[in-house]
Amino acid sequence: QVQLVESGGGLVQAGGSLRLSCVTSGVIFRNYAMGWFRQAPGKEREFVATIRMSDAGTLHADSVKGRFTISRDSAKNTLYLQMNSLKPEDTAVYYCALDQLGRLATSKAYYAYWGQGTQVTVSS
Repeated sequence: QVQLVESGGGLVQAGGSLRLSCVTSGVIFRNYAMGWFRQAPGKEREFVATIRMSDAGTLHADSVKGRFTISRDSAKNTLYLQMNSLKPEDTAVYYCALDQLGRLATSKAYYAYWGQGTQVTVSS
């Protein structure tokens, strides 16, 4: 079965950096996409970035463009999110997710598999 396990969250000061990782196992799909979403307390889960595993095509939310970068290492079955210039409003639980049809989708409805999340807290 497909499993996604995130790590790398923590507490960081505004302006700092973190790199999130998501290790996958049990993935049998050939052309799939993976994404990062985040959810702050009392808010809806929102799209952050997505990458298509076949050609590394990416899409980033406007709110993180230029600060966050999604990438993957297929040999390690690992997805990354490099987060620079962090702001207090980036504070949330960050989730990785998998879309088995390989769409660069921004809606969480297209992602059938999810990790358990990792907390990112940015202090001002």
